[in-house]
Amino acid sequence: MDKIIIENIDIELYRKKIKNIHLTVYPIEGRVRLSVPKQMDDAEIKNFVVSKLAWINKQRNKYTAKERRAEKEFVSGEIHYFLCAEYILNVIETTGKQRGELRSNKYLDLYVRPGSSAEKREKILSEWYRQSLKEIIPPLIEKWENIMGVSVNDFGIKLMKTRWGTCNIRDRRIWINLELAKKSLRCIEYIVVHEMVHLLEKHHNQRFKDYMSNFLPDWKTIKDKLNGIVGEQERN
Repeated sequence: MDKIIIENIDIELYRKKIKNIHLTVYPIEGRVRLSVPKQMDDAEIKNFVVSKLAWINKQRNKYTAKERRAEKEFVSGEIHYFLCAEYILNVIETTGKQRGELRSNKYLDLYVRPGSSAEKREKILSEWYRQSLKEIIPPLIEKWENIMGVSVNDFGIKLMKTRWGTCNIRDRRIWINLELAKKSLRCIEYIVVHEMVHLLEKHHNQRFKDYMSNFLPDWKTIKDKLNGIVGEQERN
């Protein structure tokens, strides 16, 4: 991989044995990736990128706007998501256990210490998300271990900026993005399956895609739903 800068935009450049140009703007950070035929010269690459600048900036601006809308103060009345459903945050001061709880399919009660900061309330909510995923994921792993004939030694949950999940093939350990707690169960299952398929095929090649299509025939639709407008491509 090479990196180029055009109009103050950092672009990851990959030269591959392909016929078309693939331009992708990724979620969360608005990272730009460009895959081009190996024989394409630098002038052609620059001209292509310049011709797509309006589209690139449009996508990146959408993500920036989304981030602005997502800024939270973690106070009562805010809308927060869990498993793709909206909940009204209800902050309750307590001297007991700090935690999150769902109530009446409408409210997300957040129990915190009196005078707690926004950062502390966010941490407590994040821990509730983490514990929720720790309950959701094991049955999915067990289900797909039986279907795929593979075994996962361990899984972890962490906040990732550019990926929904990763797989450490050597240790047979998968990592799941904490943000998935806000997505649908189907999206969570798709990521679990995706990472487990790496135990059968390391690379995102045709063999990997064939496995995905066999296990989850609608995986591409789920992927698009998970990413929304993210990961769009333009080809020449």
